[in-house]
Amino acid sequence: MAELVGGFLIPHDPLIAARPDAPPAAQIEAVRAAFAEVAGRLAELRVDTVVTIGDDHYGMFSPSCIPQCFIAVGEVEGPIEPWLGIERAPIPNHPELAMHILTSGLAEGLGWSFAKWIAVDHSTVLPYEYCYRKVPGVRTIPVYLNDGVPPLIPNAAAYRVGESIGRAIASWSGSERVAICGTGGCSHWVGSPQMGEVNESFDRRLLALLEAGDIDAVMALSDDDVTRDAGNGAMELKNWLCAIGAMHATRARLIAYEAVPQWISGIPFAELSAA
Repeated sequence: MAELVGGFLIPHDPLIAARPDAPPAAQIEAVRAAFAEVAGRLAELRVDTVVTIGDDHYGMFSPSCIPQCFIAVGEVEGPIEPWLGIERAPIPNHPELAMHILTSGLAEGLGWSFAKWIAVDHSTVLPYEYCYRKVPGVRTIPVYLNDGVPPLIPNAAAYRVGESIGRAIASWSGSERVAICGTGGCSHWVGSPQMGEVNESFDRRLLALLEAGDIDAVMALSDDDVTRDAGNGAMELKNWLCAIGAMHATRARLIAYEAVPQWISGIPFAELSAA
């Protein structure tokens, strides 16, 4: 049987790649060290496949089709954005396990959308480039939730997607050692006059709830309140809830947090502990 051996919360901020030298040197070094720590933990856990939970930024999908939850079950390449400064290239997927996650979820009534080929954005590419590819042989299964275009996927539904992913991994007949990463930033405003602001106090409160294992309090945060206090980009906490649902996590161990206005976001790293 496959085993879900680890979970992490990591950023996918595109400016980490596009403007790598913008913040103060100490913050750049802290973020690089945190990525290295996560990569080290993946190696220690002998992970061979990472399920990456991200969200589209109106680049992969269009107004004609906005899936609430999506999984790539075939060939993957990226990034779709040339301005990232990362060369577009194939990204190794695990199509068999991805298809099992898809069909298992459909059998449970989950409304998956899927693609047998897709060019992905920085939600998948940045974690792969800065973290996973440092671990030899690691593949990633891209999952995307609708955190960006109202009506957004509800927190409880994002958690249920994660639970379904966790059950599918446990029922897979292979011997894979799988990790799941909920990606995205803490507070950040996208395409609004507040763009560039970071609400560090909100971010610290959110991370403290996760460290304490108070998942119910995080689930109870309304979209309106989060958007008001931390920006539309902070809706990416739904990606975190998906990873937490897969792990049945009770708490998170904070690895690093940096408030980086030059990268228009709070930058979090944490490791999830299973119940």
